[in-house]
Amino acid sequence: MLAPARARRRRAGRPVVLAAAVVVALVVAVAVAPGLFTGHAPNDTAPVDALLGPGGGHWFGTDQLGRDIYTRVLYGTRPALLLGLFATVLGAGGGAVLGLTAALGGRIADGVLMRLVDVLLAVPALLLALLVVAVLGAGTGNVALAVAIASVPPYARLVRAEALGVRRSGYVEAALGLGLPRATLIRRHVVPNTLTPLLVLATVGFGAALVSSSVLSFLGLGTEPPDPEWGSMLAEGRDFLSTAWWIAVFPGATLTVVVFAVNVLGGYARTRFAGRSGS
Repeated sequence: MLAPARARRRRAGRPVVLAAAVVVALVVAVAVAPGLFTGHAPNDTAPVDALLGPGGGHWFGTDQLGRDIYTRVLYGTRPALLLGLFATVLGAGGGAVLGLTAALGGRIADGVLMRLVDVLLAVPALLLALLVVAVLGAGTGNVALAVAIASVPPYARLVRAEALGVRRSGYVEAALGLGLPRATLIRRHVVPNTLTPLLVLATVGFGAALVSSSVLSFLGLGTEPPDPEWGSMLAEGRDFLSTAWWIAVFPGATLTVVVFAVNVLGGYARTRFAGRSGS
């Protein structure tokens, strides 16, 4: 009874997963070539057209300087995705190094590194990112680095757990007994078996990195005006919510839809991995 019910749930969720995949593919296409989707430039001003509501000439309306919001949302896609991607890659890579070192470096290394991870986990990720930016200074690169550092602890814990499980497995013990070099063992068995769960977690973590980097940009710590980025556009529109709501609503809605789509794909990947590992 459980297997048919699980199959029905999977079939019911496929349209949502497919829609999420389409959204992500479209967002990637926009990030690569935003000019294909609009005929305007993101920083072109037209004071005569300031604060126009959404309509045929400007689908998402215009801001206080007459700039087309739709165009700015499109051109803000690339910096938002690059910030999230850079932070995710750095965070996952740093977490993988810490986790593998803790799992394979002996009891002392494990104790020291995991206590460091526990300290970082005790601090909310966004607050930790703010502390890093406060030390390094504002800027797009520093924001990505701050979000990456804040995201390291979950990756480190996951990789450590997976590496310990692989190291204690029967075939690894047999390989060690046959004299397989430790470096070869790590490269051939430990690292490949930690990559799949790490990539699954990174898919979900990418959505969180998008939100965190946008929040920091909203606070004025990331992309500097007039260049468009979803977080900075939200900051520009907060003073016009009562008179020109579209300035903030459309970049905020875009961020929400993209993060939701990424999380749906991450949840689907996690379910597939859990089902495969449990079979």
